[in-house]
Amino acid sequence: MKIILKNYKLLAVFLMVIGFTSCSDDDDNGTTAPTTVVDIALENNLTSLAAALTATDLVTTLQGSGPFTVFAPTNEAFADLLAATGLDLDNLSAAEEDLVRNILLNHVIIGETINSTTLANAGSGYVNTGATGPNGANLSLYFNTSNVVMINGSSTVINADNIASNGIVHIVDEVIGLPTIATFATTNPALDTLVAALAYADSGTPTVPYIATVSDATAGPYTVFAPTNDAFSDLLTELNVSALSDLGTDTVDAVLLYHIVNANVQSSQLPNGTVTTLGGDITADNTAFTLTDANGRVSNIIVSLVDIQAMNGVVHVIDKVVLTPQ
Repeated sequence: MKIILKNYKLLAVFLMVIGFTSCSDDDDNGTTAPTTVVDIALENNLTSLAAALTATDLVTTLQGSGPFTVFAPTNEAFADLLAATGLDLDNLSAAEEDLVRNILLNHVIIGETINSTTLANAGSGYVNTGATGPNGANLSLYFNTSNVVMINGSSTVINADNIASNGIVHIVDEVIGLPTIATFATTNPALDTLVAALAYADSGTPTVPYIATVSDATAGPYTVFAPTNDAFSDLLTELNVSALSDLGTDTVDAVLLYHIVNANVQSSQLPNGTVTTLGGDITADNTAFTLTDANGRVSNIIVSLVDIQAMNGVVHVIDKVVLTPQ
């Protein structure tokens, strides 16, 4: 109850400011003020979102020209977040304000108006949000429309296509948390086998904490060259085995290490030459967009699936598993 009352206190101040601005615009120009994405939030009674925007000084930003695509959490979604984190929007430290601002910006796509039809036609994919991660790189957001429009595997659009003068608002039922590498690996079905490989390597003795590491937002940052399911299937055929378990956990661990770089390397930063992974050196060609392992095997970096940015690193999807020297 304390959280709810504080949200409404902030909202009251917020409404006074917006109301005064709107009246001034009407009186001076004799016209109705434009309905911005902020106004859409208010019209849909998203009071907690309004309070959070006020507490983090983002109101003016989202009243700008945009265009913006906003995934706007419900009051219940914000209540869950505040209860889980213990954040008090009326008494944020500087670090907490930065965190909440980044979380809010993780719901905003800047420079594009993306409606539900566009999302449905795409089926699934990645877009950049206004939030930032390592080296100031914009975080990614994964959407999938196979059943409903789902964001990062957990937040569902429940009210789409609320049109504003400076963008569009889609109301969602869960706050979209800042993503980790694990977020993107586990939500994209094309990477299911990679997740299974990480878990299998973890099961060895001593354990290798792959899953814990890629799930930790404070780890790294790392660059992960992520083979597709088809890439792993091709590898099994190449090695004449029927399952990864035929290889042993130590072998799978050694192979996985050749897919991880101990730095956040976006595609524009890939060198034309040696890339030092945690397993050893491979060779990158930043023109052909390929990786070549010590055996001369070439992996193509899939151009449409690069720079998938998380808080603890960046993912580039590849079409062939990199192997240890044979």
